[in-house]
Amino acid sequence: MALSQTLISYIDVRFFAHATENLDKVFEAVHHLFPPDYVDDIVFKKNNLKGHYGNPITLFETRIKKKEIIEGIVKVLSSGLSKLDKEMLLREIDLHVKKGSLYIRLEKQAAFQGEFKLCSADPIRVHIRFKKSKLEDKIKTCKELGILL
Repeated sequence: MALSQTLISYIDVRFFAHATENLDKVFEAVHHLFPPDYVDDIVFKKNNLKGHYGNPITLFETRIKKKEIIEGIVKVLSSGLSKLDKEMLLREIDLHVKKGSLYIRLEKQAAFQGEFKLCSADPIRVHIRFKKSKLEDKIKTCKELGILL
């Protein structure tokens, strides 16, 4: 049994698609997070919303509990995040951790190109729910998984 399977309960992925965005490209960006063999297994709930000026926005979200997919996402994040982003995550860990979870925001444009960069505006949101809730335990787990340095 792999380390991430014993320490992570689930991973939520959510993102907004704006009317001005090409939905196929947004999904392609998000799919870079997932192991290729499981992309077709992941189903997003769709919620139609309105922006501040009445513009249509669609929220997509999914919860992943399948161990193989969790393992794949962790591998993608650990290999795809730069050393600088991993260091920044650790330095600002209090901003990314709440209760038993780690929150990571990834830039859509970079993800479309198969890269993962932290950002704050209009991100792909990744919520990793850990089985242990102590901050020290989450930091140790993230270091062991290669998400933090």
